[in-house]
Amino acid sequence: MSTAIVWFRRDLRLADHPALTEALRAHDAVLPVYVHAPEEEAPWPPGSASRWWLHHSLAALDADLARRGACLHRVAGPSLDALRRLVAATGADAVYWNRLYDPATTARDATVKQALRADGVDARSFNGALLIEPWDLLTGGGTPYKVFTPYWRNARARLELRPPLPAPHRIDMPPIEAGAPLKAFGLLPHIAWDAGLAAVWQPGEAGAAQRLETFCAVAVADYPGERDIPSLEGTTRLSPHLHFGEVSPMQVAWALLDAARESAAAGGAESCLRELGWREFSQYLIHHFPHSTVRNLNPRFDAFEWCDPDPASLRRWQRGRTGIPIVDAGMRELWTTGWMHNRVRMLVASFLTKNLRVHWSHGARWFWDTLVDADLGNNTQGWQWTAGTGVDASPYFRVFNPVTQGERFDPDGTYVRRWVPELTDFPAGAIHAPWRDPVRLGASNYPVPMLDLAATRQSALDAYGSLRG
Repeated sequence: MSTAIVWFRRDLRLADHPALTEALRAHDAVLPVYVHAPEEEAPWPPGSASRWWLHHSLAALDADLARRGACLHRVAGPSLDALRRLVAATGADAVYWNRLYDPATTARDATVKQALRADGVDARSFNGALLIEPWDLLTGGGTPYKVFTPYWRNARARLELRPPLPAPHRIDMPPIEAGAPLKAFGLLPHIAWDAGLAAVWQPGEAGAAQRLETFCAVAVADYPGERDIPSLEGTTRLSPHLHFGEVSPMQVAWALLDAARESAAAGGAESCLRELGWREFSQYLIHHFPHSTVRNLNPRFDAFEWCDPDPASLRRWQRGRTGIPIVDAGMRELWTTGWMHNRVRMLVASFLTKNLRVHWSHGARWFWDTLVDADLGNNTQGWQWTAGTGVDASPYFRVFNPVTQGERFDPDGTYVRRWVPELTDFPAGAIHAPWRDPVRLGASNYPVPMLDLAATRQSALDAYGSLRG
């Protein structure tokens, strides 16, 4: 009897799973395996919110497998040692997995593949996480793209969408002793701070499918006009599901293509597909420029005069107590739900890197620990884009004004009132600058601004001018 091991990582689904599909096609028995080895992802092992999601996603996958006569065999790492033990225990002649693209796991996977093949095992990897592999797109000069628009123009022209692979009806497993219980990995918090996450999210393939279906049925037509309004459910909110592979980008793209058949939704579907392209570009960048996950991609900013972060000021930013309403609303939304609207992510990142002039890595680390969608490519590119230190960057001299941004994208203050209840009684005309109404501000429990927006903007521009000189 031919047996294959399918190594699940951040592809925690059964549908459109190339490695699983090939294993079931080519072998009599398949052992689904999860190897817990967070230390192999250093210097970016999963943060607290990601571990919470991972626990529930693994539980959901195990339940989905049980309905097909199988289970998720869980073991502790190191990965190569664990896979070798499982090959010996089952007599497996193949190990299949879907590729990852961040630097640490790419290097680890290359070592695992080489070692298993040296053992005589058929070790094979598949593309289950991207629409286009990062090495398949280069400029006419043979170099990696550094600007999104030409990258996406090329990618979009070459994009070949296909129907997603179906989930299997049954999986026959080889006999093997039970693996480790999920709780042995200690993924859930010891102090119950996760109620807000549980109220908002449903980790797992079913939750991802439901969210995608709802977006395509209800929100895709209005996506271009509503995607920047943080008080609305105008975005897909699929980012954590995509990060953990509970839905594939091909599934999302195919659903958008299907939605685009309705003329009213065509523009929204294409706009959303372009945002999926930004996710592709993020993975592309960390593949071609792996140093960017820990250093400025633009080395010119290595000489920039960043400020030493004051712990008290950094904590006020983290806890949403800066005195700038839309910044505080975003940071509180993040703390409560593990997610933040993308428009607001740019505003809080600009505040930290421009007004406080703190190096982007401090913000990236905080997001990494608190976001349920803490994806290394997205997180790296998002912070460096706003800080102005990466490719395709928002220029450093673009400093978002959180007051005017709030007035534009949250004009009636609905988003701020939801997350900053101290300002509930402020009228729309004053809610994004409550210091303009000192009497009402004094009667609230909301802090005065921790800094002068205009003065700190000018200080950032002066520092940038010195760098240019």
